[in-house]
Amino acid sequence: MSTPVSSIRNLGPAYEEACTRAGIPSAEALRALGADAAYAKLLQTGSKPHFIGYYVLVMALQGRPWNDCKGEEKKALRKRFDAIKAQSFDKDLSAFEAILDEIGVVARRSAP
Repeated sequence: MSTPVSSIRNLGPAYEEACTRAGIPSAEALRALGADAAYAKLLQTGSKPHFIGYYVLVMALQGRPWNDCKGEEKKALRKRFDAIKAQSFDKDLSAFEAILDEIGVVARRSAP
């Protein structure tokens, strides 16, 4: 039996569509992967990194409200998010571009 990703509390149709693009076809597959591996797959298949999207996924897989993440737990999740992002999304950035990204400056890339 296959249950839709959107059946998981806090994960709607847009998250389900992103999971489908990432090869995560069901709630069961998402739970089996876990938040970190699933989020890495989302980034590798074109989803833009967003910390809230990551911690919403973590909270959803724990059956908790999305806004239940606070304090030290949120800080720890931010470190995990940054590590996943660095491995899955930022790997092609130069050191300079990575610093610009970290401070919120969007680096412009010239057309090939």
